[in-house]
Amino acid sequence: MDLNAIQALLREERIDGWLFCDFRNRDFLGYKVLGLNFDKMNTRRWFYYVPARGNPKKLVSAVEKHKLDALPGTTVVYLSWEQLHAALRKALGSRKTLAMQYSPKNNVPYISIVDAGTIELIKGLGHKVVSSADLLQTFVSVIPEEGYRTHKQAAAIMDRIRAEAFEAVRTAILSGTEVTEYGIQQLIMRRFNEENLTTYDPPMVGTNEHPADPHFDLTAELSRPIKKGDTLLIDMWAKLNIPGAVYYDITWVGFVGAVPPPRYRKIWTVVRDARDAAVTFVQDRFAKGKACYGWEVDDVCRGVVTKAGFGKQFVHRTGHSITEETHGNGVNIDNLETKDERRLLPGCCFSIEPGIYLEGAMAVRTEINMFIRHDGVAEVTGEVQRDLVLID
Repeated sequence: MDLNAIQALLREERIDGWLFCDFRNRDFLGYKVLGLNFDKMNTRRWFYYVPARGNPKKLVSAVEKHKLDALPGTTVVYLSWEQLHAALRKALGSRKTLAMQYSPKNNVPYISIVDAGTIELIKGLGHKVVSSADLLQTFVSVIPEEGYRTHKQAAAIMDRIRAEAFEAVRTAILSGTEVTEYGIQQLIMRRFNEENLTTYDPPMVGTNEHPADPHFDLTAELSRPIKKGDTLLIDMWAKLNIPGAVYYDITWVGFVGAVPPPRYRKIWTVVRDARDAAVTFVQDRFAKGKACYGWEVDDVCRGVVTKAGFGKQFVHRTGHSITEETHGNGVNIDNLETKDERRLLPGCCFSIEPGIYLEGAMAVRTEINMFIRHDGVAEVTGEVQRDLVLID
C-alpha cells in the first residue's frame, strides 16, 4: 500500500477520504489497493478509512482484531453492531465527501462492490458518497513502463504469428491441401508456445457464420475445412510468459478468394471506419489535454456503425480494458452494456474492436489495442488492418 500516493490523489481529486470496507472477502479490488492477502479468512466486517490528510483509521471486530495489522493507522476494536456504528461516526467525523467502491445507478458494475445497506449507513452518518472508480484504476489498472514494454514485445511477435496463420491458409488452398479452422487455431497455439507466449484460452478461428456468434467456441468437433469463397476471422490474445506481462489482443479478417462479396466488403468498410473514428477521437482528446471517458469513445465508434444501418448488428461494447488479464479491471470502451464513466488515464491499455454480425451468414470485426502512454500520447500499439486479407 502506498499511503502517500493515495492521499495525494485524494487531494488532487478534492475528495476528503477513501473508505474501504469488506465482509467475507467481497472487495478483491480493495485488497489489491491495500496490499492485503485476499486468501486469508475474513468472517467479520472491517472498515479502513484513509483521509486525504492525516492518519488512517482501522475498525475491526473483536473476533478478528488483527485483520488490518499490516496497514498503518490507529485501530478501534468493536464488539457489537452498535459499537461499530458509533466507531464509524467518530472515525469519519463531520460531513465529508467519501470515495467508496460504488457506482451511481450501477453504471460501472465492475467496481460497484459495496452493498446498498452500507452506503445507506454512511450517508445516514451525514456523508456524501462518490465513486472510487478512477481512484481504483490508478492503483489496480494503470500499467507501468515495464508492462508497456512487454505489451509491445507481445504485439510484435503476435502480429508476425497472425500473418503466418493467414499465409498457412493461403499455402494450403493453393496446394489443394485440406486446412481447417481447428488446424489454424492449433498452429497459432504451437507458435505461441515456441515464442514463449501464454494465453488463458485458444484463439478464435471461424469461417462464414461461425464468428457471427461473437464468442464462438471452436472445438475439434465443431471445426470445418476452410475453402475458397469463405470469409475468415481470426481473433487471438496472448502475453509474454513472464511475471507482470500485459496482454495483446487482436482480430483480423479476410476472404478466401480474389473478389469478396459486396456485402462482406461493405460491412468491413463500416467497421474499419468506425475503428478509425474512435482512435482519432481518443488521440484528439489527449492531444488537446481534455478528459476522455470510455462511454464517449463507444458513442463515436457506434455512431459510425449505426449511421451505416448496422447498429443492431453491433452487439457488444466497442472495447475492453487490457492488463495482465485479457479483460482487465480498468475503463472499458462501453456505452451499450454499461455506461463506463471512468476516464482513460495515462497507463491505460484497451481494445477498440467494432464488429458487425449477420447471424447465419457472416461477420466482420477489426480489433486493435491502444495505450495511453505516460507522457499522455494515445498510441496504437501494433499493426492496423487497412483492408481485407485476400487469400488467393
